[in-house]
Amino acid sequence: MKTIQFREAIAEAMSEEMRRDESVYLMGEEVAEYNGAYKASKGMLDEFGPKRVIDTPIAELGFAGIAIGSTMTGNRPIVEYMTFNFSLVGIDQIINNAAKIRQMSGGQFKCPIVFRGPTASAGQLAATHSQAFESWFANTPGLKVIVPSNPYDAKGLLKSAIRDDDPVIFMESEQMYGDKGDVPEGEYTIPIGVADIKREGTDVTIVSFGKIIKEAYKAADELEKEGISCEIIDLRTVRPMDRKAVVESVKKTNRLVVLEEAWPFGNVATEITYLVQSEAFDYLDAPVVKINTADTPAPYSPVLLEEWLPNSNDVIKAVKKVMYQ
Repeated sequence: MKTIQFREAIAEAMSEEMRRDESVYLMGEEVAEYNGAYKASKGMLDEFGPKRVIDTPIAELGFAGIAIGSTMTGNRPIVEYMTFNFSLVGIDQIINNAAKIRQMSGGQFKCPIVFRGPTASAGQLAATHSQAFESWFANTPGLKVIVPSNPYDAKGLLKSAIRDDDPVIFMESEQMYGDKGDVPEGEYTIPIGVADIKREGTDVTIVSFGKIIKEAYKAADELEKEGISCEIIDLRTVRPMDRKAVVESVKKTNRLVVLEEAWPFGNVATEITYLVQSEAFDYLDAPVVKINTADTPAPYSPVLLEEWLPNSNDVIKAVKKVMYQ
């Protein structure tokens, strides 16, 4: 094993797949000359050249469309958005083209493409740069949605995403690029659609994904001091979701808290809540509690932002609520 940063895990995954398959290329704003806005493509221009690591204008609709079209001639593009907030400019291409090519062509064309970049809040970036769109994309048939929380998962899942023959939304975080973690020296992949139990527990299940799961870890450490054992499941893949892992955990612990950095209406936590009440209702000893951001655009003020975002104290309160404490 070796210890590397999240951004290095992303760069390694892309570079390894580009060495393996000449049809893979990277396109996006500042990915080449600048080594990536977050240095997640550092050194790739030098190795692969400007035909496979391509700087684009600030025109997400345009380069998303070019990349999607290139899949129909045998390419496997990786499109980097500087933030998924900017993907809204190209969302017509993602939703109405990438997600539907296979079906609307009667299976004549596949669309092996990865759209990747940061999601959700990253400090004081204000309302239009702090949005989580996981549930938006996961609502679309034809798209797969991956949100890793650490370097190991990021590398293994990104390699699988690049090899996948369907479009994949791969969502990261500006606040995780510097995170360090252990990654195997050799080749490995992680299958899409398989959750990971990050912490075994007996009293309550906490389901989360992405950078916000760190708050669940903090809460679990504090709750353990009070004799409360938390099982933490990292979904890793929002769509397809590992429904079995969630249901089996709830059958064991009989309680569920869902932590998600997203607005409260119609999100991934809502889907999980429905899943559990429909498939494990008789095992529940308390109503499911979901924790989300406040139902407002993200504030710029650091004081308001702290109140807006879920934190470990919110998780502790939710766990105690389902424990009737």
